[in-house]
Amino acid sequence: MPRDRSNLVVRAFERLWPADRLRFTVRSQIPLSGGLGSSAAAVVAGLLAAAQLSAGARDVLAPATEIEGHPDNVAAALLGGFVICAGPAPQRLEVPRGLSGVLVVPDTAVPTRQARAALPERVALGDAVFNVGAASLLTLGLARQDLATIAAGLGDRLHQPHRAHLYPRSAALRERATQYGGIGATISGAGPTVLVWCADDARDAVATRLQAATEGWAAVLPVDFAARGAQVTPVEP
Repeated sequence: MPRDRSNLVVRAFERLWPADRLRFTVRSQIPLSGGLGSSAAAVVAGLLAAAQLSAGARDVLAPATEIEGHPDNVAAALLGGFVICAGPAPQRLEVPRGLSGVLVVPDTAVPTRQARAALPERVALGDAVFNVGAASLLTLGLARQDLATIAAGLGDRLHQPHRAHLYPRSAALRERATQYGGIGATISGAGPTVLVWCADDARDAVATRLQAATEGWAAVLPVDFAARGAQVTPVEP
C-alpha cells in the first residue's frame, strides 16, 4: 500500500482538505482485489474524514463518483443496503430480513483491465432481454424481501459467461452454489470473488461446505449485507 500522498484515502481526502501535517491510520477488512469495492471504500473514507474536518455534513457522492469513475460502489458504501445507480440519483432498498452471504475470495486476482477487455462490444438481443428480466426479478425480490424471487433474479448473460475463462474455478463454483446450500451466486464486480447468497440460518453450514470445496485456492468469508452506510466517529483527543 502507498504510504504517501498517492494513497487513495489521502488523495480523496485532499479533494476537500489539505493533508499537510496530518497522519493517516488506515485499517480495512476488505480484500484489496477481487471485485469487492476496496477502492470505493477508501475514497468514501477519505472524503468523509475531510468533510468532517472542513465543515461537517457535506454531500460527497459527486466527488466520490468522479474519483471512482462510476457511482455503483461509492453509492453503496455511502448509503448501505442495496443501491440501484440509474437515473439522476441512487435509489436505495433495505436489506431483506433473513438474507445473508458468503464470499469466496480466490488467492489469485484477475486484473480489472483484463476482465473488462473480455467483454464484447455488442451483445445479443436475447441476452439483453434476459438481463432486464433478471434485474427486474432481483429488484422485486429485494423490495418484497422474498428470497425465492431474489434467487430467480441472480442470472446473468452479459458479463459472467464472457469472463468465466479468466477464473474457471470461480465460474464453476457459482454454477454449483445451490449444491452447497445457497440460493444462488454471482461474481462480485469484475471477479474473481464469488458472492454466494443464502438464508441467514444456513450461512454457517454453507460456509463450512465452501471451505472444504475451496481449500488451497480461496478464502471463505461469511458476511452480512450492511444495512447502514458509511459513518463518521469523532476521535477523542
